[in-house]
Amino acid sequence: MWNMDFITPAAALPVLFGCVGIFSLFKLLQCMRTKTHLLNAVVVITGANSGLGRECAKVFYDAGAKLVLCGRNKESLEELITELTASQANKVQTHRPYVVAFDLTDFGAIAAAASKILQCFGHVDVLINNAGISYRGTIVDTTIDVDKTVMETNYFGPVALTKALLPDMITRRQGHIVAISSIQGRISIPFRSAYAASKHATQAFFDCLRAEMEQYEILVTVISPGYIHTNLSLNALTANGSRYGVMDTTTAQGRSPVEVAQDVLNAVRRKKKDVILADLLPSLAIYLRTLAPGLFFRLMASRARKEQKSKNS
Repeated sequence: MWNMDFITPAAALPVLFGCVGIFSLFKLLQCMRTKTHLLNAVVVITGANSGLGRECAKVFYDAGAKLVLCGRNKESLEELITELTASQANKVQTHRPYVVAFDLTDFGAIAAAASKILQCFGHVDVLINNAGISYRGTIVDTTIDVDKTVMETNYFGPVALTKALLPDMITRRQGHIVAISSIQGRISIPFRSAYAASKHATQAFFDCLRAEMEQYEILVTVISPGYIHTNLSLNALTANGSRYGVMDTTTAQGRSPVEVAQDVLNAVRRKKKDVILADLLPSLAIYLRTLAPGLFFRLMASRARKEQKSKNS
């Protein structure tokens, strides 16, 4: 039997300091490993022309990743490369990015684009499905073509590109697929039907993919941000397919895309599976939808009435 009377404070201090030292060393090594995780990794980013995708390109480039930047506008992607390579603040070795320009809604072009992407560095370590489009309108006024366009951009396009790059990852038994979804992939709010539907589909598909890819040691991360201060609402489609052209108050007050891009980088480094990047209220709404659906539905109906009244006045 141990006699605790023999363990004096003087004897306990070295043990305590030793434990603290070992823990601190472990955390330091873990931090160093995390920071070098993306060094020389091949990272593909869709929708890199602007907004969150552009900021993701900057933080992953600064982390030493080998980038393949994708988007519709080749000229703006080339401008981004010029901006990245002109920076003198890099603390790690950087690599000149490649550009593969294509339209995610052109399914015939995706296979060719995937082939070009693989030719850039020989493989892909991380695919960040970021490209997307938003929507504003009432369900009764929205044409089915608008629903299709939103689904093609936000869901079918990323799914098609993911499927095109998966075989190489499976062969290598290595890879990380990231889907930039939305808080509206968890809860639906009025006048966002097409967008919310596309993001719910995104959440479901990549949750299934995560389970199926575990046997191949391929990681899948779904990131669900709240409002981000980008041009997403300006470029949103309306019920008839025209451009919305308005900076919503919620979007204007959203988080900086620079901050969100850093959160995406950290999620990839830490191999997170599911990440919610939203304020307290929308985060609570997710739980409210599950635990008290009746109350949630009444709140959404009230919101719909208020927004409709505001638009009619």
